[in-house]
Amino acid sequence: MPPLAERLRPDKLKDVVGQEHLITSGKIIRQIIDKKQPPSLILWGPPGSGKTTLARIIAHETEAEFVELSAVTSGKADVVKVIQLAAQNRRLGMTTILFVDEIHRFNKAQQDAFLPHVEDGTIVLIGATTENPSFEVINPLLSRSRVLVLEPLDKLAITTIVKRAAKQLKLGANRLPKPSVDLLAEVSGGDARVALGNLELAMQLSDSTITPEIIKTAAQKRVPGYDKNGESHYNIISAFIKSMRGNDANAALYYLARMLQAGEDSKFVARRMVIFASEDVGIAAPAALNLAVSTFQAVERIGMPECQYNLFHCATVLAKCEKSRVVADAMSKALHAAGEYPDLPIPLHLRNASTKLMKDLGYQKGTKWEAGFEHPQGFLPDDIKGLNLF
Repeated sequence: MPPLAERLRPDKLKDVVGQEHLITSGKIIRQIIDKKQPPSLILWGPPGSGKTTLARIIAHETEAEFVELSAVTSGKADVVKVIQLAAQNRRLGMTTILFVDEIHRFNKAQQDAFLPHVEDGTIVLIGATTENPSFEVINPLLSRSRVLVLEPLDKLAITTIVKRAAKQLKLGANRLPKPSVDLLAEVSGGDARVALGNLELAMQLSDSTITPEIIKTAAQKRVPGYDKNGESHYNIISAFIKSMRGNDANAALYYLARMLQAGEDSKFVARRMVIFASEDVGIAAPAALNLAVSTFQAVERIGMPECQYNLFHCATVLAKCEKSRVVADAMSKALHAAGEYPDLPIPLHLRNASTKLMKDLGYQKGTKWEAGFEHPQGFLPDDIKGLNLF
């Protein structure tokens, strides 16, 4: 028997829960179905947000033939068969929608193979991906497709889906009480498939009331949705840095905890704080750099999980201390000036006079070996005398 999530998958747009920004009146998927002219699409969203469901509904309600491939298990031969079928359908006046799940797992050459058939209208391609298409889908394919972003389902949407499932399964309030429904929604992480999978297992674990304790047993500990090589990695570290920059220690520690619980490399986090100490704290609190470097050394020598104390200590200080961009801004201006004027000769009075000839030519002329000595000719080449980095 198919899993519960598959058995309860809606086949009409009116039955879809969530993604109102795409499916309500006047929105793009509603318009596609009303006009019965499906374009090629890239559906980008987290697991369990409805990508496959929407692709199937688009095909069903636009009366197109639907062929589904998984980029994990399909190869070139499978694609060739679909193209041949689509060419036959086209001669009969039928539209063929090829749905490719996890399209980001196809390499560049495999994605290139779709281009001529998308371009000449042989197939309508709908790709589903959990990864940012900007990085994972080739530009020619992106330019021929509309990218639609699906959001994680909120608690209300998941609750609605669970209640609908309970009704179809004839699970009354005595069998599935409200606290259990709420808990199913809370531990799903915005993934309808997870919620229904947990419900299905909970039903198998209990012949009577499905209590919150049974839900916890079925769900176990939810693994955070986090890919150390994907967009989530960059989004969370970005939120962590911006929270420290904005003096919000609460947010910074929350994002730090999320990264560490998801298995992020503790040295990666420590390195970013060393950079932050100079880039964002700078001369406002010079000791912050010492703390950040010491934290990195502690992380290297102690390791997880004990080094979490060091990471949270450092992040708290960096978030709460004063900030200064003076050094970072000056560095940017200095690099720009050096790039524009890379070959200006060093003024003679600043050059090292290691021979008599050099002294005779004016090397080191007028320079005095005393602290704070300001040479009357300054310290910059004549062409950039007015350079002001601060």
